[in-house]
Amino acid sequence: MTIEQFESWSLVLGIGGLILFMLFIVWDLAKESKAGRFGTFILFLALALGLAGFLIKTILVEVINP
Repeated sequence: MTIEQFESWSLVLGIGGLILFMLFIVWDLAKESKAGRFGTFILFLALALGLAGFLIKTILVEVINP
């Protein structure tokens, strides 16, 4: 395994793990604060928009920089 392959896999696994951890944190926050269905939806929507922004940025960087 080369350094580039290791870095690539580490990035994917690290960011994936952080996303899962953020999902757990938001779920726990919604449960502890008794946010209800709508509040929980809004919390997860905000997290999803942040993740979508990160993905869009990554895709744009790959498209613009060949």
